[in-house]
Amino acid sequence: MSAHDLLRTALSLAAAGVPVLPLRAGKVPFGNCRACATNACGGRPNMKNAGPCECPGVCHAWAAATTDPNIIASAAWTATWRQAVCIGYHPGGAGLTVVDLDDAAAIAWARRTLPPTRTVPTTRGEHWIYRGAMQSANGVRPGVDLKSLMAYARWLGHGTGTVADLPGAVRALVVKKSPAVRPVVTMPAPAGGGQCRHRTPAYLERGIAMAEQRITDATCAVHATVYRTFLAVLSVHGRCGCLADSHVARLFAAAQAKGESPRHCTDAWANARTALGV
Repeated sequence: MSAHDLLRTALSLAAAGVPVLPLRAGKVPFGNCRACATNACGGRPNMKNAGPCECPGVCHAWAAATTDPNIIASAAWTATWRQAVCIGYHPGGAGLTVVDLDDAAAIAWARRTLPPTRTVPTTRGEHWIYRGAMQSANGVRPGVDLKSLMAYARWLGHGTGTVADLPGAVRALVVKKSPAVRPVVTMPAPAGGGQCRHRTPAYLERGIAMAEQRITDATCAVHATVYRTFLAVLSVHGRCGCLADSHVARLFAAAQAKGESPRHCTDAWANARTALGV
């Protein structure tokens, strides 16, 4: 689609109450502007109920999604539409949940398990659209991701069928999600009863800040840089119980600002933990 077609479609979706944002090659968001890099703006757009982002540019991935035509057609966004390859939208902001089915096996499971609803063909599978918002989660079962609050999905058309209400069977998938893919590290303190040196706020903060900067400075091989950085952080802090969810969130935010998807971040973190046995 041309930039004109993307903009026209985006404005049409926004008029229907669907928050939209431009996506670049690889179906990923544009990186944060310098003012917002590494959450220098305070990270407000990353809060659960936030959005659109207060930055005039296209920042903070899903939080940039908006229904405001003045923003979508602004000079700052128009320049980005020229570089965009497709449109993304924030399902949760539209009161929707997307069950992203990656392959034939996942589709077969959905047909056996979930009530019929609107379906949209994707490159490898289907999006099943339900009315109702919920927590987003990746890898809830093989080939199945849930995209709703604090997530974005690629706009692939209106699809076919009538949108059904979000069933309990979909909500239950988050509860059943394996903890192996959750980006949370909770390890016991070292034996001996002594105070862990990493609990010194300055030591831990310096390590996380350096990791964020390493990811932000990557100009190529971003996937590999993110994985190596996660590996380095976990090798130092992964066995002592010092890492909090907020630290992991900062690393994920830095990676997503470079174009990594939430799923790639989760996979890289899980792979690093497995490699180190933490």
